Amino acid sequence: MFKLLDRYIIKTFFGPFLFIFSVLFFIFIVNIIWIQLGQFMGKGLTTFQIMKLLFYLGVSVVSMVLPLTILLASIMSFGELGERYELAAMKAAGISLTRVMMPLFGVAAVLAILLYFFSNNIIPDFQRKAKNMLFNIAQTKPALNFTPGQFIDQIPGYMVKFDKIEGEDGRNLEGIFIHKKASTFENQQSIVAKKGKFVTPPNKNYLQLVLYDGYVFEDSYAGKAENVRLKQPDQAIKFDTLVSHFDVSEIINKAIEQERITDDYRFQTFNELYSTIDKTRKDNAKLATNVSTELISQTNAVVSYMDKNKSKAPIKQQYKLDTIKVDKKLELIYNAHNRLDNLKSSLESKELELDSSVKYFSKVVIYQQRIISYSFTCIIFFMIGASLGSIIRKGGMGVPVIVAIVIFIIFYVINVGFENVAWSGKMSPYLAAWLPNIILFPFGVLMTYKALTDSQLFDSEKYKTFFKPITKLFVKNKEHQRYQ
Repeated sequence: MFKLLDRYIIKTFFGPFLFIFSVLFFIFIVNIIWIQLGQFMGKGLTTFQIMKLLFYLGVSVVSMVLPLTILLASIMSFGELGERYELAAMKAAGISLTRVMMPLFGVAAVLAILLYFFSNNIIPDFQRKAKNMLFNIAQTKPALNFTPGQFIDQIPGYMVKFDKIEGEDGRNLEGIFIHKKASTFENQQSIVAKKGKFVTPPNKNYLQLVLYDGYVFEDSYAGKAENVRLKQPDQAIKFDTLVSHFDVSEIINKAIEQERITDDYRFQTFNELYSTIDKTRKDNAKLATNVSTELISQTNAVVSYMDKNKSKAPIKQQYKLDTIKVDKKLELIYNAHNRLDNLKSSLESKELELDSSVKYFSKVVIYQQRIISYSFTCIIFFMIGASLGSIIRKGGMGVPVIVAIVIFIIFYVINVGFENVAWSGKMSPYLAAWLPNIILFPFGVLMTYKALTDSQLFDSEKYKTFFKPITKLFVKNKEHQRYQ
């Protein structure tokens, strides 16, 4: 049963926690919108589809938002308690800082466990939905958007231009030109009309256009030789009214949420990733063996003529380059250069192939380990935040926010830096995933110790006193100057 003090401390923590989580989640979503905005333009997506996609993408950022939120909220809540002298009152009543931190430590532990289950069971499903939706949007043709005076090729198989677009919903047209795209085995056709209008057809997969007072220009070139085409007359058909139907099912029927991609490692849980890691490790070993065997055979083919022991009949005499004629000498040098250049190109291509396989293996391992490591990051960030908050004794959005952002930037730089090192194959991906926590954990323990011993870590007067002998060397003593 929670005591009154525990409920009060937890209430003080969850106030800034909910606010900060909402703000950070919104910031990360805005960043996603900024990155993905180009894919949404002109695709005819509904507001509901865009909001759903952003929600799918936003769920995956929770694993990064939650640790930062715990860091900020713990600094602000303990800073507030210190600024209002509530921590001092608790200590005067015989309540230690450890006792004050225990209920929030339990809350941080619960949030860390929830983050693990969320990252393991929920995020992979939303990652699959988001990636498939982005892929389908990228494959979708732009929505119909006619601009007067410009050629538009959005209608599949046609190029159209309207001089004027007027009336309700832009249905009335003037100065119409329609050209049917055709291969060499199809007849060419162009339609010109003075006026026309769009009509709602019974079948939504077709666009119906009624044209007035125009001509249909058509040739009969399909499948005919060039000399026959030169003699083939074109035909023009005048019409008063012509009804044309255009198949726009590729644009209308957009399967935005159809799942076509199912084999991404980010769609798997922690335990499922073990099989992917094992398979990738075996594939990389097999690839390395094949590459080394192939390169060794190519290298041996280049230098085998220099090894007399492997030849059945020993070479009695080597030709000297100076004794060969000039044209033959150039030919030999050119051939040797080509063989070496081909070997170098083969080495570079195989190196790129091996690098990509090592990078993929590192990505899979780091992704799996971060499902757990980010949960421990929540605990470490709470230790750092609670300790710094009780030392700083400042609440609100000032100093605590600055300190928290600096710590998070350090964590993010370490995280990304070691990730890139692991991708290059110069570090174990297991170590790269856990190294940020390994580095920050001693700092969290140190800050907790400083907070428990009432350290004056951020007391400016203490640092002024410490550096006073040095500053006196550069500052003149102006004391009693007006009396001299």
